Amino acid sequence: MRRFLLATALLCATLSGLAGCKGPCRELSEKLCDCSINSVEKEICLQNASREENRVEPTPEQEAVCETKLAGCDCKKIETPEGKRECGIAREGGID
Repeated sequence: MRRFLLATALLCATLSGLAGCKGPCRELSEKLCDCSINSVEKEICLQNASREENRVEPTPEQEAVCETKLAGCDCKKIETPEGKRECGIAREGGID
């Protein structure tokens, strides 16, 4: 069993670019990082996303919400109120 877990962890590490090893919230975070202005900002964003994922594990309910946001999140609309809502970054009841 230990050998299987090690092999699975190794596979996830080598295939980390594929969605199968990441949860929907991590995927959404990375998608938002893709909207960064430049490669430095994107790298910082990705590091912060990784650090936050290690600090706080999303609940199944949060993962479900992230899953619904993934398809509609679009960098081209990220600066609009609609785009912020679609990506899950709009403030509830506040001005965007």
